[in-house]
Amino acid sequence: MFVYARDCKEEILENGVRRRVKGWTDDLMAVELTWNKGMTGEVHTHPHRQCGYVLSGSFEAVVDGEKAVLRAGDCFYAQANQPHGLTALEDASVCLDIFTPHREDFAQALKGGAQ
Repeated sequence: MFVYARDCKEEILENGVRRRVKGWTDDLMAVELTWNKGMTGEVHTHPHRQCGYVLSGSFEAVVDGEKAVLRAGDCFYAQANQPHGLTALEDASVCLDIFTPHREDFAQALKGGAQ
């Protein structure tokens, strides 16, 4: 499978974050998220394991109550149902989230996007 950026539909989430699902299989999904300073992904849980890899900018990350500042090249891991969240510290901060298994709710939101 190949996924081209031009084919990835951008969604603007309720918190203003821009999301592009880059593709998925049954057991894996890649999602690119672009944030501006101060945008927050509130602490939440879900049944998926997640790795967030910072491509650019910086974030304050919270995983299971522990906080850290992450910059380009850093990442966080959250186990299934482990509380986690992010706050962007700079404009145009980008995080690549990898989920296993894939997020069916994200896939359904695409309505015909790249798979």
